[in-house]
Amino acid sequence: MHTDRGSQYASQAHRDLLARHQLVASMSRKGNCWDNAVMERFFLNLKMERLWQRRYANHQEAMADINHYIVAFYNTHRLHSSLGYRSPAQYEKANT
Repeated sequence: MHTDRGSQYASQAHRDLLARHQLVASMSRKGNCWDNAVMERFFLNLKMERLWQRRYANHQEAMADINHYIVAFYNTHRLHSSLGYRSPAQYEKANT
């Protein structure tokens, strides 16, 4: 789980919570706000392109729709300027 260097994320309680769920902690480098930029942009896109456009009846419906957005659209069709206006799948295929 990647976070910034906030004290709440460095606390023993947070580290214990991660351990209970078998998650590995990852933190931004000190003073480097760009470490989180890619994920922050992804979550903004997810909200703008999907979540704010839908109303979900329940948690399961939301999870299925978000999974579909990521797997069937974002990774395979959505073009990314940082990848030369290719989808992540196209970029990976070209670079393997």
